[in-house]
Amino acid sequence: MSGFLEELLGEKLVTGGGEEVDVHSLASRGISLLGLYFGCSLSAPCAQLSASLTAFYGRLRGDAAAGPGPGPGAGAAAEPEPRRRLEIVFVSSDQDQRQWQDFVRDMPWLALPYKEKHRKLKLWNKYRISNIPSLIFLDATSGKVVCRNGLLVIRDDPEGLEFPWGPKPFREVIAGPLLRNNGQSLESSSLEGSHVGVYFSAHWCPPCRSLTRVLVESYRKIKEAGQKFEIIFVSADRSEDSFKQYFSEMPWLAVPYTDEARRSRLNRLYGIQGIPTLIVLDPQGEVITRQGRVEVLNDEDCRGFPWHPKPVLELSDSNAVQLNEGPCLVLFVDSEDDGESEAAKQLIQPIAEKIIAKYKAKEEEAPLLFFVAGEDDMTDSLRDYTNLPEAAPLLTILDMSARAKYVMDVEEITPAIVEAFVNDFLAEKLKPEPI
Repeated sequence: MSGFLEELLGEKLVTGGGEEVDVHSLASRGISLLGLYFGCSLSAPCAQLSASLTAFYGRLRGDAAAGPGPGPGAGAAAEPEPRRRLEIVFVSSDQDQRQWQDFVRDMPWLALPYKEKHRKLKLWNKYRISNIPSLIFLDATSGKVVCRNGLLVIRDDPEGLEFPWGPKPFREVIAGPLLRNNGQSLESSSLEGSHVGVYFSAHWCPPCRSLTRVLVESYRKIKEAGQKFEIIFVSADRSEDSFKQYFSEMPWLAVPYTDEARRSRLNRLYGIQGIPTLIVLDPQGEVITRQGRVEVLNDEDCRGFPWHPKPVLELSDSNAVQLNEGPCLVLFVDSEDDGESEAAKQLIQPIAEKIIAKYKAKEEEAPLLFFVAGEDDMTDSLRDYTNLPEAAPLLTILDMSARAKYVMDVEEITPAIVEAFVNDFLAEKLKPEPI
């Protein structure tokens, strides 16, 4: 276990009081669950979370005042109770050390040292953190993500009775009655044998309403094509009246608004950080894609349903938002011709497939997304924003969250050049340029 933790966190962490703690000591303390708390001292929601998380942490560890260090005589201590095998590490985005110190001073858990800015950024990218505060739980032995939305854990299970909050099968989480907008009630067992879209949305959210109008047409086309497909609306509306008004526009099913516990469990299961989000599942309840929103907008005729992920995407207005999710390899080509773009996709696809397969075997998300960009206004805007040369072909890796770019400007792009470029990036051998 200590090998994984040291690879993830480095050799040293610090307490709120500034004392160093060896990461390998977490293994000797029997820590089985690691919480990563992503936040910033300047964020009021982070301050609110820290207060509630302090109480939660104390209850689970059996002593609200207990510090995170191993303590005297820890080597002879009895086996810790299961709920005390939790440790939390604060991963800050603070840019001012004094503000960081003031913020962590009262934290009873551990923190990455302020100077570990590069490691912090790697963690933000690795776990695709897009909002703060965020709290995710990892199995401390395997490194697998146990829960992506720890904020809901604190709200829904304040006593930690469901520790360690591992993922449950969709069939179990969705179990119960589902509604149609005419008041008809169906059991969740009616979903068996169908692809399912789990749709997190709300009437107060303009992008949600826009997507819903498109999704209604997509749903109709898929049904008319004879596909077994159902959508489950999981509301984030602020009142039952708003839910009913919004749901009246939808031809599919919904979790009852009054069943807040089930709606929350679905949010926890898929680590929802923003809406609208459409998760597409296969008939066994396994995730096909978390990018259902992008797929629906890009595929008006639904020819690609059920939208198994493509190793390489053609950059467009609708999927450009994914550039903010983490490092992205983007190959710019000098043509509006579909043939040129298709040739570029075929060139980098074997490398993309190899990377995706490698990390899928470890049950981790790939550390890179892969795009081909042709010539259009959106691509021009991206070049301007990132201050890229006008050359083409141009091989780049863009890391928007780090405001960093890596550029290879050569006359000919070959598979060997792409693979070497990717491997050097993953091995941290490339020198970044600022965006």
